Amino acid sequence: MSRAKTRAALLQELENAMRIVSSQGAMFAKMVADRAGISSADMDCIDFVNVEGRMTAGRLAELTGLTTGAITGVVDRLEKAGFVRRERDESDRRKVFIVPVLEKMMQVGRPYELVQRAMAKQCAAYTDAELKFLIRYGTESYQSMLDATTKLRDQVEAEAPKEKPEGTKKPRRAP
Repeated sequence: MSRAKTRAALLQELENAMRIVSSQGAMFAKMVADRAGISSADMDCIDFVNVEGRMTAGRLAELTGLTTGAITGVVDRLEKAGFVRRERDESDRRKVFIVPVLEKMMQVGRPYELVQRAMAKQCAAYTDAELKFLIRYGTESYQSMLDATTKLRDQVEAEAPKEKPEGTKKPRRAP
């Protein structure tokens, strides 16, 4: 087998492994989201807020690749469910931060202790150098997925039919 074929086979195997991990993670998150009474997409946004902490809606939009309009809806739902609260910046009252509600985050995060224990057991076999490589790979993979998400969002928006301004519709024909 040539080096090119070997590399192509390895890349395919890596893609398959990452897809399976991603899908299983999505299934786990969906179960957690269902228990919490929120959507999977909202659960994903909670993860970003939980990991990064206090942030603006614009920052959450950057991290997720969602539009700021979509993020406003997400934050509205998460605030209503008690997972986050909005907090005005003391120095610039126009700026609003999304702040995680720690008690609720801890409650929704309990099932993830199962994942943390499994990952700790798995990672115990890795050297520090291997862990650093995995961190680099995960960080770069996130950026690749964010870029792909943004491109797909832009394509979807470009393909969406444009609504005509009010008053420009053709009148209906009489029967």
